Amino acid sequence: MYAMPHGDDLDERFNELVAQIDAEERRRMRTAAKKGARTGRRSRSGRTPGHADRLSDGRTDHLAGPRPRIGRAWLTMATITALIAAAGVVVTLRPDLLTPSGAIPAETIPVAAAPLPEEPEKTAEEEPAGPFAGSPAEDWPEGVDGFVMPEAKALGGLSKKDVAKGLERTRELLAAAYLDRKTLLGGKPDAFAKLLADEQRDWFRDGLDDADASTRHLVNSFAPGTAELATDVIKVKGRVTLGTFKDGGVRGVTVKLNHLIVYAVHRPGQPQTTIRLVAHATGEVRLQRAPGLPFLWLERFGASPTPARCDVEDGYIHPVYRDSPPDESPVTGTPVDPYELDTPETDADCQAAQPT
Repeated sequence: MYAMPHGDDLDERFNELVAQIDAEERRRMRTAAKKGARTGRRSRSGRTPGHADRLSDGRTDHLAGPRPRIGRAWLTMATITALIAAAGVVVTLRPDLLTPSGAIPAETIPVAAAPLPEEPEKTAEEEPAGPFAGSPAEDWPEGVDGFVMPEAKALGGLSKKDVAKGLERTRELLAAAYLDRKTLLGGKPDAFAKLLADEQRDWFRDGLDDADASTRHLVNSFAPGTAELATDVIKVKGRVTLGTFKDGGVRGVTVKLNHLIVYAVHRPGQPQTTIRLVAHATGEVRLQRAPGLPFLWLERFGASPTPARCDVEDGYIHPVYRDSPPDESPVTGTPVDPYELDTPETDADCQAAQPT
């Protein structure tokens, strides 16, 4: 009769058993555990450094810009018998031991459902550094506080009050496009759509599911199942400048946008995979007062994220984690600094970027 150990001995025995099971056998056991327990979540993978061009014109065209070991053990018959006898116990009680530690080729690795034991409260000195520690974004403003608007003034034929109203609406658009949690996690970007002029709202909504040119490029949305926010904190830095325009007899104000938005994300249920993802958001908004024309119009609007896949063109951001499969699009050019606001424009489809 096989005697089962207890307590710490059980954990130690589990680890010894699992260490002798090859990768293929682990996969079969992991599948059996998932079916038996009917638990587990799915995680997704990402791409190599560099980021796809995601700058989209508010009407039709696009603005070019940078994007950014288990060995097989030779087992004796007695060991094989013990492993077979214990296999069901290992899978049922410790499915987390069967999760491979190397690169994840597909976004299907389940997450152990059993809750982790509570850790003792840590002192301030023992608290781990946050996900932005050591990065240029560490001391940046958080969230909407980073979208600082210039002082309103009468300009381009508009009153100071009109310009102030336009700047307030522009700030709301930025927050809806890059900070709205529902939009970020792949939901319907209603917060952004409702702020658009009627014509652009219809165009935006109609194009969200366009397989060839999705209008979702105008907002930041992580592809469903690919990312969870590691923290509610989102770091933002940038600048907004005012100018004027005259087009076909219509005068008004241009609001030029240039911001960096930094997110901390990880694979769903896998906080150990946390990375920083930097989105360089640029655009131009027009403010105008003319019969038959909307007061606010997006001329250009969008963001280039890094690290994110270049070989997926569905309008979503597909983050690249440290062990993500290689991107099928070649990364080209001298690596750019993703924390630099004034990155020069490039024609590269997948511009190389420095680590975030």
